[in-house]
Order: sequence, then structure tokens, then C-alpha cells
Amino acid sequence: MSAPFFGWFQIIRLGLIQACLGAVVVVTTSTLNRIMVVELALPALLPGFLVAWHYAVQMVRPRMGFGADKGRRSTPWMMGGMLVLGCGGVMAAWATVWMAQEPVYGAMLAWLSFSLIGLGVSACGTSLLALMAKRVPDERRAPAATTVWLMMIVGFAVTAGVVGKLIDPYSPQVLLQVSAGLSVVTALITALCLWGLEKDGSPSAVVTSSVSTERLQKQNFKEAFKEVWSEPAARTFTVFVFMSMLAYSAQDLILEPFAGAVHGFTPGQTTQLSGWHHMGVLIGMLAVAAAGSRWMAGRLGSVQAWMVGGCLVSALATVGLVSSALSVEWPLKANVVFLGVANGAFSIAAIATMMRLAGEGGAGREGTRMGLWGAAQAAAFGLGGLLGTAASDLAHALLGEQRAAYAAVFGMQALMFAVSAAVALRLRAGPSARQPLHFDGPVLLKGGSSS
Repeated sequence: MSAPFFGWFQIIRLGLIQACLGAVVVVTTSTLNRIMVVELALPALLPGFLVAWHYAVQMVRPRMGFGADKGRRSTPWMMGGMLVLGCGGVMAAWATVWMAQEPVYGAMLAWLSFSLIGLGVSACGTSLLALMAKRVPDERRAPAATTVWLMMIVGFAVTAGVVGKLIDPYSPQVLLQVSAGLSVVTALITALCLWGLEKDGSPSAVVTSSVSTERLQKQNFKEAFKEVWSEPAARTFTVFVFMSMLAYSAQDLILEPFAGAVHGFTPGQTTQLSGWHHMGVLIGMLAVAAAGSRWMAGRLGSVQAWMVGGCLVSALATVGLVSSALSVEWPLKANVVFLGVANGAFSIAAIATMMRLAGEGGAGREGTRMGLWGAAQAAAFGLGGLLGTAASDLAHALLGEQRAAYAAVFGMQALMFAVSAAVALRLRAGPSARQPLHFDGPVLLKGGSSS
């Protein structure tokens, strides 16, 4: 017996949980970052290390996913992860305030806080994706991924705006109050969204036979991980996730300095440039959703085609950045939007593929597979910023001219995107990957109503 598939009401609830997760993370990785550097005049290396550390902690994602598989329910892991994340967020705010008097002890508490943040994100995020892989039907995976990620982006934007207004003018007391209030609100919303979500047959969702179920339950994590890693599709997709996300994240810390140093953009203009890139990502995500509408189904390719094509177009757009480094006449803003569109398109197609592959490898290990790919993504994001800035510094030292240096770095990114496309082509195209994109329900394009 299989558990029933999720409808749009359940998918929207998962999107709200993802938005809550993003809301807590964005405050700890951006607002606290600014307070440490500006208000407290601490070295920028400190928040940089803390953000990198929270990605490093996410190497535990496979173990978290295995735990959800073992219990055969994702709800406890999502709720527990959100509570741990909320505690980490409050502790991080407390640590930031403490740094004003005791920088060393405050930094130590911040390290512990960001460890909890990494653990909370791992438990909640991995289990949420595993549940989507189990309960979202093939034809809804791409629009479900689009919906959930759009809601997370909305959570980023709304939280950043509201928190920014609440803590202005800044004071330690207001920061602690806002941080605690945010953690309580997100925990309550998560609890409401999870209420009864898996009540209808969730344990049976992973039952294929009594023999296989008993074998899975007896496995320890090491055995389960080896079994998943032995699957060719799982290994290939792990490489794809790492390479594509490494290329995606490597530009984050060099795009704005590049625009300022080479094109003479002001700080405000470079910030706007990043905003244009994010807008492009949003357009790319919506484009994948629109391509699967009932009016366009079957005309614009499969999920795998969008994933491969998105990587190839990302490589082409990054080659455009190479040209912009060599010519100030190059339309940089249009190029950045083009890059964002390609990034958004391949990202959503990759998430839909991730959900497909998580189930195709065999029921009962969806969480472990999702954890493996989540760890690859976290490692890529943690290394991406470091690689981009380090490569930029190295290129400047070797080439001695900033235009050539930035062109070399962007060329490296283009190569990584091209390699990612080649790896994606090696993935075995299952039935849901070969079939045309088709969405049988409404998406946020139509106002986000559920069916």
C-alpha cells in the first residue's frame, strides 16, 4: 500500500516551512554579518568563517536523511530541525551582542550557534526534500520545486525588510527581541504546517515488502550510505550537484568587486546588479514552470533538457562576462540578467531531477540520497566563495592586470558549467525525465492558489 500523493495544499505548506527556514538563516548570515563588521568593527573574516562553518556542518545531511528513513516519517525531523535552527539563531544574536564586551567568548558562542544553525538546516531541509520526493507525483515535481523555492525567496525578502525596519535604530536589546520573536513565529508556523501532514499512511509510503523493509531497518548508516553510493545515478548526480553549485556560487563574492573595479560601478550600482541577477534567477524558475503549463506541455522539452540546457546557457553567459572583462562597452546588466535566467532554469530542473532520482533508486532510502546531494551542495557553496576570491587573487598576482584576472576567473566558471552539462547528459533518463514537462495544477504564476 502506498501513501497518497500530495496536492497543492500540502505543497504550499511545505513551501511555508521552507520560507521559515530561509527567514531564520537570512538574518544570521546577512544581518548579523553586517552588525559584526559595521557596528562592532570586527574583521570581516569572522562572519565569513562562521557562514563557511555552517556549510561545513551540513556534511551531516546524509546522516540526517538516514534518520528520517529509519523512522519512516519526516515530520519529527523537520520540526526538530526548525527548533534547533531557531535556538541557533537566538544564540547567534546573543553571541553578536556579547562580542561588544567579550570578543573572544562571543566568537566562541557564535561558533557553537552556527553549528546549531547548520544542524537545524540539515535536519529540516533534507527531510523536507525527502518527503517531497516520496509524496509529490512526477508531473508536479518541477512546479512543486518552483513553488517551494519561490516561497523561500519571498521569505528571504520579507524577513530582511521587516527585520531591517524593526532593528533600526540598532540596539542590542532590540536585536535579541527580534531574533527571539522570529524563532518563535517560525516554529509556530512550522508546527501548524506539519499538523497532520503525514497522518495518512506515511509509514506505508516506504513499504515495498516485509523482507526489504526488515533489511532496510537493520542497516546501519555506514551500510546504507555505501548502498546509495554504489548506485551509478546517485554518484553521477552528486558530481553534477557539486560542479554546478560550485560554478553557481563562485561568482557571488567577485561579481560586485568586478563591476566596481572594471566597469566603475558605485556601491549602490553593484548592489543593484546583484538584484538584477536574483531577478533573472526568479525569471528562470518561472520559465520552467510556464514551460510545463497545459498550453505549452510537450513543446519546450523535458526536465533533463532544461537541466542540461540551463548549464550550457550559464556557460555561455559566463563567457559573456569574460567579454565584459575585456570590453567596457559590453552590456553587463543584460549579461547578468541572462546568467540569472539560465541559473534559475537549471536549478529548478535539477531539483525536480533530484526528487525523481531519490525515489528511483529504491524506496526507503530517499532521505539518505537527498542528504548526500544536500551535502554536495553545501560543500560547493562553502567552497564556491573561497574558490572565487582565491582564484581572483591568484589571477591578479600571476597576470598583474585586473581585466585579464577577472576574465580568467569567469573562464574557469564557464568551464565548470560546461562540465556540469556533460555530467548531466550521463544521467540515465527515467520515464519522468524523458516525458515532456507537464503541470497538472496551478503554480504561483496564477497567484499561488492550491488545488
